[in-house]
Amino acid sequence: MPETVYLSLGSNLGDRIANLRTAIDRLAALGEANAVSSFYETEPLEVADQPWFVNCVVELKTDLKPVQLLAELLEIERQMGRRRDGKKGPRIIDLDILLYGSSVIRTNGLSIPHSAMHERRFVLEPLDEIAPAALHPVLKQSIRELRDALTGQAVRRVDS
Repeated sequence: MPETVYLSLGSNLGDRIANLRTAIDRLAALGEANAVSSFYETEPLEVADQPWFVNCVVELKTDLKPVQLLAELLEIERQMGRRRDGKKGPRIIDLDILLYGSSVIRTNGLSIPHSAMHERRFVLEPLDEIAPAALHPVLKQSIRELRDALTGQAVRRVDS
């Protein structure tokens, strides 16, 4: 039975919106994209000296298990030219698993729900747009509650 998964997509190199659209198209091979948020331009966190990002969230129904899904997302990143030159640095595409149903998974290399999603407006704003009532399985709060509790971090909707 397919699982509902929420993925965060981001890009801050090249044609950021085209990069997101390409990644969204490639996600079709992994399942059914039922919802795609608006695109949001967001300031970089942690490493501020880099271009701003464009981010969105996709709701995907998939039969892939979490580890398989992660491997496929990493392959999409690789095929699109993602280089892992430095942690939190500029990237053509970044694909992260935010939620995988109500699963809680902590392994070396995979953390579901995403360990920092509740601290990132660039995740919570687009996720709230398509799944405001989704529940964080560890914090037991809705996405809307998590978003409303967060302060700061510039995020603005862009035409896509």
